[in-house]
Amino acid sequence: MGKVKLKKQDIWIDMTPMSDVMVLLLCFFMLTSTFTKPEPVKVVTPQSVSEIKVPEKDVLTVLVDKEGKVFMSMDNQIQLESLIADVAGQYNLALTGQQVGAFKSDPMFGVPMQELSKYLSIPEDTERSKELKKYGVPTDSVNNDISEFQVWVKAARGVNPDLKLALKADSETPYKVIKKIMSELQDINENRYYLITSLKTTEE
Repeated sequence: MGKVKLKKQDIWIDMTPMSDVMVLLLCFFMLTSTFTKPEPVKVVTPQSVSEIKVPEKDVLTVLVDKEGKVFMSMDNQIQLESLIADVAGQYNLALTGQQVGAFKSDPMFGVPMQELSKYLSIPEDTERSKELKKYGVPTDSVNNDISEFQVWVKAARGVNPDLKLALKADSETPYKVIKKIMSELQDINENRYYLITSLKTTEE
């Protein structure tokens, strides 16, 4: 007796629901993720066992490299525009719209006032990042006035009263430099700030 051949049937799976779920997940992660800006100046933070997290927004980060140069960054571009307008007004700097746009697009700032206009006139972002490493915000007061570092911090506080300060220094930064920064902050009544470190495991 011959075998009965079963007719093969094509199996069709509707992938539309799966595609919808994937698109929704992708949108969710894109909208909830926080993207960190690349730092032109790299630091290796010291280790600690503290697990207190730095807030993800409304933060003014003060970065100190191992040579003692001070740089700063803010996460809100709208506030950056107000910040540069305030500081430039205090030092009578007339910045063009292109220079203000360059300041807003930079992930970090830290140039003395007398060099700021020249620095922001550099057209390429990569060239500005390379040039930035040569400078740093001055922390020394002139004529018994507040330092440029203090001016930036006070202006940032004026732009956003809810701003949190975070200090991020290299593990090889001399202690006297860190003490100087803390003294500068204390002189303008900024006594609360985060110290950014890398987590030290129990094995270490």
